[in-house]
Amino acid sequence: MNTHAYRTRLHWDGSTAGGIRAYSRDHTAVATPATAQVELSADPAFRGNPDRLNPEQLVVMAASSCQMLSFLGAAARAGVDVLAYDDEATSHLDLTAEPARLAAIHLRVTVRTAAGTDESKVQEIAVRAHHACYVANSLSVPVEVSTTVVTS
Repeated sequence: MNTHAYRTRLHWDGSTAGGIRAYSRDHTAVATPATAQVELSADPAFRGNPDRLNPEQLVVMAASSCQMLSFLGAAARAGVDVLAYDDEATSHLDLTAEPARLAAIHLRVTVRTAAGTDESKVQEIAVRAHHACYVANSLSVPVEVSTTVVTS
């Protein structure tokens, strides 16, 4: 069995001496072997920098990306010619939950396929891909996928 391990490094510096309202929420992260550094902050509602991604956005983005990668792999194995894949992924912070958490993540996927592609086959692949998505399987919040198929 292969072990796929993931390691990240996160860095923040500054001072919290000014109290809860004063310290910077800006920080950086990197995940080797990638060399790109991600600049992060808190949600602007929590005094974060709106020009940087926040952890909640990254969770939604990870669910979206994982679904796409699972779908494309399943489509390629099934011989389905996918020409484009777009997703509008959404969630929101549920502050009424105890503890507060992201609510369900909704993936609204549009798949463009080659002419003559069987739409029901694409829908079946989307369901299989969702069940195979490592990120969705790892989250405690539901990830809901709706897929629209457009043939060229």
